[in-house]
Amino acid sequence: MKGLIVSLFLLLPGLSVFAADRIVSLAPHTTELVYSLQAGEQLVAVSEFSDYPEAAKTLPQVASYQGVNFEALMRLKPDLILAWQGGNKPQDIERLQSLGFEVFLSSPQRPEDIASELKALGKRLGKSELAAQLADDYLQKLQKLRDTYAQQTEVKVFYYMWPTPMMSIGPHAWASQMLAICNAQNVFADALSDYPEVAMEGVLAHKPTQIVAAFEQPRSQLLAFWQPWKAVLAVSDEAIHSVNPDTLHRFSLRLPEGISELCGKLHTP
Repeated sequence: MKGLIVSLFLLLPGLSVFAADRIVSLAPHTTELVYSLQAGEQLVAVSEFSDYPEAAKTLPQVASYQGVNFEALMRLKPDLILAWQGGNKPQDIERLQSLGFEVFLSSPQRPEDIASELKALGKRLGKSELAAQLADDYLQKLQKLRDTYAQQTEVKVFYYMWPTPMMSIGPHAWASQMLAICNAQNVFADALSDYPEVAMEGVLAHKPTQIVAAFEQPRSQLLAFWQPWKAVLAVSDEAIHSVNPDTLHRFSLRLPEGISELCGKLHTP
């Protein structure tokens, strides 16, 4: 009943909604959005890997890749739960809804969707004005990046998220959209899945001119991994890069920062 009433309030302009004094975030990016809206003090628990900003690290964790810890979550008595469709288990989301919790669902498909979700969450938290300002600034940064790198010569990129087994990205993967903003061609854009496991022979056959590792490791280790194949690919050390997966793969306002880093490395003179 409470969820129905909240929905009605959201539909009626000029009316305030019930305050969300106890928020639980079940994904790192929704945690970041709450802090962006200056509502971090209302968070009572977060998910595993909610490590930005620093304050998020001090909060209890009630969700991981294994699912939601319902016992811990229910003890906290949240009045709003932020869940990620595509990240949290569907059965966990359904159970939360069946238990009567109000669940805000996040499901961005494009970079621009982050602005829309921020504004929707801002409306729910009574932060509409701040959300609109942040969303406009974010969209302007995205457009500036698109305009800047549209003028650059296209480069062929092999982008991978893990070395063993080697996992790359397909046509509809989130990172493929980031490469497109950089005017970079994903060499596995014709893959049959969004996160294909690929063999080194396939990488060599696609002849990328740039290589991007989207995970953390020492640069010496990254270069050592590619040393046996550099001559075949005809790439130099300067064409082998690593990027911060947190800024590129999280649906947060830090995304333009991550895209800027990626594009800058791919188009370094």
